[in-house]
Amino acid sequence: MVLNVLVSAHTHDDIDWGARLKAMRRLDLLERDVLASVASRLTSDLPEQPTVVDVGSGSGGMSAAIAAELQQRGGGVLVLVDAVDELLVAAHEAAAVAGGPTVRVQTITVDVGAEELRALAPSADLIWASAVIHHLPDQQGAIDRLAAGLRSGGVLAVAEGGLDPRCLPWDLGVGEPGLELRLNAVRDRWFEQLRATMPEVVSMPYGWTTALRRAELRDVNAFSYLLDWPAPTNPTVREYVLERIEWLAEMAADHISEPDRDTLRRVLDPQAPEFLGARDDLYVLMARTVFLGRRA
Repeated sequence: MVLNVLVSAHTHDDIDWGARLKAMRRLDLLERDVLASVASRLTSDLPEQPTVVDVGSGSGGMSAAIAAELQQRGGGVLVLVDAVDELLVAAHEAAAVAGGPTVRVQTITVDVGAEELRALAPSADLIWASAVIHHLPDQQGAIDRLAAGLRSGGVLAVAEGGLDPRCLPWDLGVGEPGLELRLNAVRDRWFEQLRATMPEVVSMPYGWTTALRRAELRDVNAFSYLLDWPAPTNPTVREYVLERIEWLAEMAADHISEPDRDTLRRVLDPQAPEFLGARDDLYVLMARTVFLGRRA
């Protein structure tokens, strides 16, 4: 059975996430094995025929991993939640293939920054929310609403923070060394400005474990997982790195020096000898942290 609930929704960050779908799918491929491990860890203690909610399901990488685990456990209900219909379609396709006939996949289009999830979705044994809450104006309020969607004993798992991807050698042989560091610094300032100008934003001057405790969750703890694709590179890593650097270059265009802009033009030009796509020393190294809390 597939339930599709449509609610008027939008993204508070005004990012065109549909346009990011290709890059998100590329990251799903790179993360497939580590997400399978995380999904196994999170679902190992769930009851039979559990209900799991994937909030901000994106392109469906974790949706597929959870669906596969539920299928191996004999089935269950997987509810996919996102504010972007195009992403929900992609996540549903991935989860339906991975879960097979024993996993019932439901989709809900909703703004979890404003709507009460428990009014639209069944009470959950596990709620997974990855890299979504920091895009919402009131992060603590969002965690409170998600926690309220758990049944007794249910777990909220929030993947936030960690270490941003590193992909490039420090010295590219063109321009000033350390280009990626400067691009990431511009991205950090961009995100700081995005939150500062977001309507109705609420400050959360404390960490995620504190936020979970303030939502009256118990047994609060955390773990981190590593994504490590070292050089020499492969085609999937190469395409991911190119897409990421192109995205950072577009974001940083007005905030970096002319020499750095010239370097980016050269390393992103397929006809240039410095083209990143011709290198075999690209890599992906990043860490993500998962914070967990259980409802009494």
